[in-house]
Amino acid sequence: MVRSAQLLHSPHEPAPLRAAATVLLLRDTPQGVEVLMTRRSSSASFAPGAYVFPGGRIDEGDAAAHAMATRRPTQSLAQLTQAVAAIRESFEELGVLLARHADGRPASAEDIAGMDRSTAASTVAFAEQCAARGLRLATDQVFTLAHWITDRDLPRRFDVPFLVARMPEGQVPAADEAEQFEPCWVRPADALARHAAGSFFMIFPTLRTLERLAVYAAVDAVLDACANRPGGEGPLWTSCPRAGLLNGKEARYMESDSPFGELALVCPDGQMVHALDWQSAHPVPLLANVQRLTAPNPGVMTGPGTNSYIVGDAATGYLVIDPGPDDAEHIGRLWRATGGDVRMIVCTHSHADHSPGAAPLQALCSTQPPILGLPAAATARPSAKFSPERVLADGERLVLAPATAAGDDSAPRTHTLRAIHTPGHAANHLCLLLEEDGLLFSGDHVLNGSTTVVDPPDGNMNAYLDSLDKLDAACAEGGVDFILPAHGYVLGNARGAIAHLKAHRLRREARIADAMRRLPQGTPEDWLPLAYDDVPPRMWPVAARSLAAHVERIRQSAAQ
Repeated sequence: MVRSAQLLHSPHEPAPLRAAATVLLLRDTPQGVEVLMTRRSSSASFAPGAYVFPGGRIDEGDAAAHAMATRRPTQSLAQLTQAVAAIRESFEELGVLLARHADGRPASAEDIAGMDRSTAASTVAFAEQCAARGLRLATDQVFTLAHWITDRDLPRRFDVPFLVARMPEGQVPAADEAEQFEPCWVRPADALARHAAGSFFMIFPTLRTLERLAVYAAVDAVLDACANRPGGEGPLWTSCPRAGLLNGKEARYMESDSPFGELALVCPDGQMVHALDWQSAHPVPLLANVQRLTAPNPGVMTGPGTNSYIVGDAATGYLVIDPGPDDAEHIGRLWRATGGDVRMIVCTHSHADHSPGAAPLQALCSTQPPILGLPAAATARPSAKFSPERVLADGERLVLAPATAAGDDSAPRTHTLRAIHTPGHAANHLCLLLEEDGLLFSGDHVLNGSTTVVDPPDGNMNAYLDSLDKLDAACAEGGVDFILPAHGYVLGNARGAIAHLKAHRLRREARIADAMRRLPQGTPEDWLPLAYDDVPPRMWPVAARSLAAHVERIRQSAAQ
């Protein structure tokens, strides 16, 4: 866990959460699934003028209305309460009632016409009106699609299940003209296009929900996905987004988006201050003791560029991880960012975008800091030759400590980096674990936004997968939450990211093995289009390297 003293921003208590529920009413059309949406009042305190799904706060009486509800065996009591609230809100706001008579007949327009929507704000009054007409709430036909928790930076926050149900036949939505206006049926893809054109404003959770809803061809497919989710009923996804700045504007991200982990590290309480723009002119502070300076070498293999990391502070001096290519301007920026007080230079491996900057940076420093790492193996390409001045042993600790006398509480704390040998991407690859703050500097072994290439003979897939297991164990032991890769943003949920990466590699290997079985006399060139048909052909030359590593591993396993 990151030490609080290293956080860049003062703690901020997010606004309290309010329980609410919303429901996506769906119908099938020849053009595909449509969802019922409505425009919020322009004077609303939350999301004014936005197009939304009907819904609102969960009232205390919603649980008391269970007697009027129909519960399916797999539906929890909490889900039942949420469904009651969603049904009540859809009736209040749009006059749509999900209910049925004892004989199974759905509530009709005639049933609804005689009901007083103005008193439905009281759950008891709503339930009494339903009971007077012999109606029970069709809560067993309401399913949980998603679970959204409002972003930490917003002044009003809600904890909201997004539910789904089929629109009852014979009913016509009519807005209350107080909270909601202009009910409309719209295909998810059309709503997204209209929003992009500026004519259909929606907030982030609505947008992302529609993006995921757009893949379903029929209402039954949506309901089936919710009812038969692996692991039992529950949301298909849960998200409490985070916000940062991109091009000077607010940008929001889910847990699956690449900037999310970085925002969690830099702004854990949701402070919307962190700029996510990639640039090479200035170091980006991630913590008080960690800065990232991205080399000006963007490309297919390097993404936005190679990340050099500066660890330490003015009292302890600095350690530079991966000084990058031999680029004079980049190296000069590293030197200036450290005030020339570089105590150690560590290269995670010998590739040309990581290690060549080490010697030029050393030459700029009056103290001549040692260059540490692992020597390139004989299998390394000519462009990846590297010999450190001192070889780092597996498990060796590098310590940056202040010169202040021990016992002085005002002194900055020590920074300890432990070397972890992780061959696979390259034979001489290593990672570094900042023990006091639970951070893993992963070099190219774990990346954000791309898959590590394993290129034989210097790369080895067996070694790569074993090293992933080794990193997972180190993260578990060291309480590591964040991974700082050599390319891309910081990754959160470190162990989850490693598990996802390993699962991806094994799934790809299964596809390659299947291609080899289908074309037993084929060549890697024949297997590549079959195993990587989900990857753009322009990336196949790169994918061919990892395919070769997988083929080598498959054949080794078959020979055993």
